[in-house]
Amino acid sequence: MMDNMAKQAVQDVMTMGPAVLMPQNIRFRRPIDVVDSPALSAPDKRTILAAWASDYYAVDSKPALRQIPGTPEAVSIDDVQSALQELDRRYDL
Repeated sequence: MMDNMAKQAVQDVMTMGPAVLMPQNIRFRRPIDVVDSPALSAPDKRTILAAWASDYYAVDSKPALRQIPGTPEAVSIDDVQSALQELDRRYDL
């Protein structure tokens, strides 16, 4: 049973990406919304933003844009990096 749960969790992460960490009713439009969210811990915010910045979520033929599942539109990698810097600043990371 635990093995099935672990397999399902891995499948969810593969399908949903960092959206699997997000509380059910929260949808982020921009990376800074992750930083501003009171519902997430700093490590969860970093995980979501780091995933958002990864090449895995690069938009085909537009490598400077990223889009994670559940977001309405792609954002620039610069916006994601700025949000990561703001997270570091706010939490002294």
